Amino acid sequence: MAVSEAEAIIMEVLWRSSPRSAEDILAEVGPQQGWQEGTVKSLLNRLLKKKAVKAERDGRRYLYAPRLTREQYVSQESKGLLDRLFGGRVAPLVAHFSEQRKLSRKDIVELKKLLQELDDEQS
Repeated sequence: MAVSEAEAIIMEVLWRSSPRSAEDILAEVGPQQGWQEGTVKSLLNRLLKKKAVKAERDGRRYLYAPRLTREQYVSQESKGLLDRLFGGRVAPLVAHFSEQRKLSRKDIVELKKLLQELDDEQS
């Protein structure tokens, strides 16, 4: 159940506050994305088919809420990134960022702490 970039924008709105109507979602993201009501409704229908959101009737409209949690989404996306670019391994990912000088001193301290915790768990 891969969520596209456009669908992820809809999901972010719902993770912040739900349930929301299609009109509420359009008001929040439509102007900056250049989306019309039909675009938002198409994205919501795709997310419904993927079972990433659920819909509940509210009078003449539907209210949408996430089924997929943000944590599940991040996990799926990060696993996909690791698999596609780094053969499923974390070490080459960290090496890539360190080579590109994208790791701050704080990042390095946090990584060392995480590695120590993992090492302690395995001992």
